[in-house]
Amino acid sequence: MEPAYKILIADDHPLFREAISSVIASGFQGSEIIETDDLDSALEITRENDDLDLILLDLNMPGMHGLNGLVTLRNEAPTIPVVIVSAEEDKQVVLQAITYGAVGFITKSSPRAQMTEAIQQILNGNVYLPSDIIRTGKESNSRRARHEDNPISPELLNSLTRRQLLVLERMSKGESNKQIAYNLNIAETTVKAHVSAILRKLGVHNRVQAILSASDVDFSQYLKR
Repeated sequence: MEPAYKILIADDHPLFREAISSVIASGFQGSEIIETDDLDSALEITRENDDLDLILLDLNMPGMHGLNGLVTLRNEAPTIPVVIVSAEEDKQVVLQAITYGAVGFITKSSPRAQMTEAIQQILNGNVYLPSDIIRTGKESNSRRARHEDNPISPELLNSLTRRQLLVLERMSKGESNKQIAYNLNIAETTVKAHVSAILRKLGVHNRVQAILSASDVDFSQYLKR
């Protein structure tokens, strides 16, 4: 039986709150769901419920002021995972949300099964990113220029072991540590160790930066060795 969770849904759209509540009720049976429709009340609920397992946060509800609301909430409750749930599908907004402390980004257009999988990944301790946006989203010219100025060098990629390359390749496809462990037939703790080594060798600070750096890499060339 799946464990029950305590989850806060903070969204000012009643129909969407109802929809996401339904996803949680069916996918995570027995879970306690708390609902609110603005940032101030979300902050108050967070103060009163330090045992929350997850906060699903709308980017555009009253009081949010974009990502400022996320920062405020993270400062108030740094140990509770926060996921942005938004109709926004701009790659830069998704990446900024992760940079500002969200552990995931779920688009409101996601199919029900995908939302359930995303929430499960996050509850398992992984970061969830919409891989279709990360891999195909249009970048601004200035960001693209910066990206081209600082690609992963072949020397850095060659410094990775074969197993680390395989892990990085699967990371760049948006797979969680659990999925990578299953697909490579290794322990999840081993995957975490590989991820830490990859971040260190590539000189990046988090998983998102590693995924972005590797988005244009032809892994088949490096895995031939």
